[in-house]
Amino acid sequence: MKNTTFPFRKIPGWAIMLLLFGGLYATGLHTEVIGQMQRLLLATGLKKAEVPTTGKNAAALASASSTYKAGTGFQMTTLNGSPIAFESLHGKVIFLNIWATWCPPCVAEMPNIQRLYEKVGSDKIAFVMLSVDRGGIPKVKKYIQKKGYTFPVYLASRPIPEEFYSPSIPTTFIISPEGKIVTKHEGLQDYDTPDMRNFLLNL
Repeated sequence: MKNTTFPFRKIPGWAIMLLLFGGLYATGLHTEVIGQMQRLLLATGLKKAEVPTTGKNAAALASASSTYKAGTGFQMTTLNGSPIAFESLHGKVIFLNIWATWCPPCVAEMPNIQRLYEKVGSDKIAFVMLSVDRGGIPKVKKYIQKKGYTFPVYLASRPIPEEFYSPSIPTTFIISPEGKIVTKHEGLQDYDTPDMRNFLLNL
C-alpha cells in the first residue's frame, strides 16, 4: 500500500508565509503581531523622538506673531461620552497623539507613551490621545481597558483642525501653553526619554 501523506516539505516558502499572514489578518491579530515587532525596534533606541533645543524653541515661539491658538474651536468626546473643548487645555503643555487601534505603529508606541504619562504626571501637562477609529467609543474603550492604559483618550466630535492634519498616523504634536505647535512627529517614536521628559516639564 502506497503512503498517501501530503508532502509538506514541498510547499513553497512563499505559500507558507501567505497562509500565515492570511491567518493573522483573518483573526485580526496582525495589528498586535506587527506592533510587537515594531516595539522591538523602539527597544533598540534608534527611534527616539527629537527634542528642539531651548534656543530654537524660544525663537520659534517668539516668531509666532499670530494670536491664534492651535485647536481653537475643536470639540472632543471622552470615553465616558462627555464633551470637552480642546481650547480648555490651553495654558498647559499639550501632548497630542493621533492614533487608531488598527494601526501597528500606534500600538507599538503606546506603552512608552503610557510610561511617559506616568513619569511626568503634572497639572501643567495635558495628554490627549486622540483616536480616529470609526468604531466609536465602545471599540476604543474596550481596547484601552484591555491594555490597561490610564492616559486620557478622546474621539473627535468635530472634524480635526487643519493644523493637526497629517498624511499618516501615529502623529504627535507638542503644543506650548501659549497654544503654539512646537514639535510634530510623524510615525513610530520613543517618547519615554530623559530629553523628552525634561522638554515637557520645562516648556
